[in-house]
Amino acid sequence: QVQLVESGGGLVQAVRSLILSCAASGSILRINALGWYRQAPGKQRELVATIVGGSSTNYADSVKGRFTISRDNARTTVYLQMNTLKPEDTAVYYCHADVRRLSSGRWYLDDYWGQGTQVTVSS
Repeated sequence: QVQLVESGGGLVQAVRSLILSCAASGSILRINALGWYRQAPGKQRELVATIVGGSSTNYADSVKGRFTISRDNARTTVYLQMNTLKPEDTAVYYCHADVRRLSSGRWYLDDYWGQGTQVTVSS
């Protein structure tokens, strides 16, 4: 079991910056990857960024060059630095973890989600 708690959302003006944090607890040694997803009103949840290990990152095209995902050395907290924010970045941002689970001699990946944090960017 892994628990994820996000913080750092809020209301910000366009072109400003915001940083989100997600603290993981529980079976953190079994976390394979951490990431951020977002869901805007009326839209499906979409990938924003992921990080595997300490340095392998992946970003949605819409945030490349503006957002940076990182992880602390203890690998218990993942951050999302969001720069040059746009109104279209407005969404609920969710922290996500892929967690390995051993069952009947096979490894599986389970999804864990945080409760979400609202980010609103005004024009």
